[in-house]
Amino acid sequence: MNRTETNVGGGQLVLHCGGENVNRDALRALPAPQRLSATHFPIPHAELVSKTIEQLEGLGVRVNGEAHAISHQGNRYFGVFGVAGGDGASATDDYQLVIGLRNSHDQSYQASLALGTRVFVCDNLAFSGDVTIARKHTKYILRDLPNLMHVAVNKIVGERLTMEQRVAGYKSREMDDLHAHDLVVRALDAKIISPPKVGDVLREWREPSHEEFEPRTGWSLFNAFTEVLKGYQIDSIWKRSQPLHGLFDSACGLNLLPSVN
Repeated sequence: MNRTETNVGGGQLVLHCGGENVNRDALRALPAPQRLSATHFPIPHAELVSKTIEQLEGLGVRVNGEAHAISHQGNRYFGVFGVAGGDGASATDDYQLVIGLRNSHDQSYQASLALGTRVFVCDNLAFSGDVTIARKHTKYILRDLPNLMHVAVNKIVGERLTMEQRVAGYKSREMDDLHAHDLVVRALDAKIISPPKVGDVLREWREPSHEEFEPRTGWSLFNAFTEVLKGYQIDSIWKRSQPLHGLFDSACGLNLLPSVN
C-alpha cells in the first residue's frame, strides 16, 4: 500500500492508498494534458493546485500541510491540504479540517474540491461533500479558472462551521452495540463498505486501535469506519465518506444543511 507522510507547518498529512505519491515539482513536470475531444479542455494538475492555494491565501487561510498523489499514468490527481487561520478552519486537539482537491485529464471525473477532517491520532481522512469547479473541462475553463476557484473555495471555507458542528454532534451522541450494529448494516446496504469489511469495522468498534475511541460515542464508531476505509484507494475514500457522513448525521440527530455540491 502506497503511503506518504508530509510534515509542513502544523503537522503531518498522510495519503495511504491510491497511486504514486508526488510533490508539486513532479506535478509541474507532467506532460501537458491531451484533449480527448473537440470540447475537452483539461486543466493541468499543477495549475489547479497553484490556483487553489492562491485563493486560500487570498481568504487569509494558511496551508500548513499538503500531500499529493497521481494515478493512471498521471491522468488522475488527488491532493489534501491542511488549513488554518483567517476565515478558514483551525485545528483542535484531535482533528483538523482539510480541503481535498481532485482532477483528471482522462474525463474520469470533474475538477472538484471537498471539505473534510483529518484525525491526528490515526491520520484518517473523511470528506463531507464536494464543490465542482466546472460542470466539465470546457473551452474557457482556463480563462475563467481564477473566478471559478474563488467561488468554489469560498463555498468550502463557508462550510467549516457545519463540519465543526458535525464532529461535536458525533462526539456527544452516546452509542451502544445495538445502534452500532444497525449502522454497520445500513452502511453495508448503502455500499459505503463492502461485505468483507463488516468484520473489520466491528472489530475496530469493539476493540479500538486507539484509546481515544474507547468511549461509546458516534465519533468512535465513525472513526471505526474511517480506520477501515484507509484500505481503500484515496478517491474511493472521498466517495464513500460523503454518504457515511449523511448516515451519521441522521443517527446522531443532526439537522444540518446539505453539504456543498
